[in-house]
Amino acid sequence: MGIVTFVDETTSGSRSDGWGLEIAEERLTVRELIRRRVFQEVAEYNARTPEVFQGLVQPHDAERVLNGYAMRTARRIDPEAQTELALKAFAGNGFLVLVGDRQVTDLDDEIELALGTEITFLKLVALVGG
Repeated sequence: MGIVTFVDETTSGSRSDGWGLEIAEERLTVRELIRRRVFQEVAEYNARTPEVFQGLVQPHDAERVLNGYAMRTARRIDPEAQTELALKAFAGNGFLVLVGDRQVTDLDDEIELALGTEITFLKLVALVGG
């Protein structure tokens, strides 16, 4: 069992401090890795229900704010629905996934999770006027 570190970056240069998730397997598909990440962040949100959801993708009925997504009405987030949004965003180039310094491009690609693996989710920021 090892800890995988998830880091969020944007093309505008911002970078999160990262957070760790214990994963027992040595290999996982990108699809499963995204699913586990989303389930973890949704579980943490649902346990506390803060005003702002800090997750990979924007939930339905939420508004983008400086540090995440503000929920218009206080509610629990469905992890299955949120996972589907994340998988669609990956498929539509809403974000890139880098394992170490290598980009993975297919949801069914298997990646090795060696001790200390860092997974970067690079969120693409739309250009103004373009």
